[in-house]
Amino acid sequence: MTFPAVRPRRLRMRDALRRAVAETRLHPSQLVLPVFVVDGEGVRNPIGSMPGHFQLSVDQVTLLAKEAESVGVGGMLFFGVPAHKDETGSSAWDPAGPVPRAIAAVADAAPELVRWADVCLCEYTSHGHCGPVRGGVVDNDASLPLLARAAVTYAEAGAEVVAPSDMMDGRVAAIRAELDRAGFHDAVICSYAVKYASAYYGPFRDAAGSAPAFGDRRTHQMDPPNVREALREALLDVEEGADMVMVKPAGPYLDVVRAVAEVSPVPVAAYQVSGELALIEAAGERGWVDRDRVVMESLVGIARAGADVVLTYFALDAARLLEGSR
Repeated sequence: MTFPAVRPRRLRMRDALRRAVAETRLHPSQLVLPVFVVDGEGVRNPIGSMPGHFQLSVDQVTLLAKEAESVGVGGMLFFGVPAHKDETGSSAWDPAGPVPRAIAAVADAAPELVRWADVCLCEYTSHGHCGPVRGGVVDNDASLPLLARAAVTYAEAGAEVVAPSDMMDGRVAAIRAELDRAGFHDAVICSYAVKYASAYYGPFRDAAGSAPAFGDRRTHQMDPPNVREALREALLDVEEGADMVMVKPAGPYLDVVRAVAEVSPVPVAAYQVSGELALIEAAGERGWVDRDRVVMESLVGIARAGADVVLTYFALDAARLLEGSR
């Protein structure tokens, strides 16, 4: 029997060889861990729809940050769960709020972690929308100065990356102008440039207490069928001064991650969202999939699609798994 001269299997016969020729490489420094910060001390409120994750007080976030830094995780993204909510979301720019205090504490405790602050008002408004509401719809232009004010507050606390997730038109330019006016010329803006109106956010809304009291967010978040619109959104944000652009969710939108990565002149991030976490954890708990392998395969897939940075609730586990595989 004549065998073919070309045998691709030759490069797959041993783990060391497979690693040597891997086309996509994932490193813990590419991973950013999202956390939910609340007031109080010693608080670890379990999030039922997000197994293994908690609403944490600042002292507990600090402990988690040290652990993340020790395994090489690249960054931590802060979401606030405030005690006070109102029509405009004023707690978002309160310097004594949970997010500014957590940012400052992590800067001291885990200085190697890059500190990311989510910039949106939905966790802070009494109605759960991403800005002031007029006639049942978020008022785009009235939201911009409020988002910029929150971004400056986070930068003052020590945030190195501010990440506007509201999807208001013009918010990157407004935030850049206000950061520069306040002297934070080196603060990085990673815009959630391509954020879809997705059903995958359900567990997050439990965690952040940010479900809309009425209506939905389809007036400003993107429609899932659209890709060309995603490219336009990303490039507009780059024109306005975004230093990075993000696609959210990640897993169901890998084609969009790839399309954005092919045209973006700046690094691309992708957010593996709470619903993706919940699906993997539920299937793993039932023994339907090998949980750890699916976690790593999903993250490699996001990186392979073109993401330079991956925001994921699996960041700690993935960092440990990556270390164990070397």
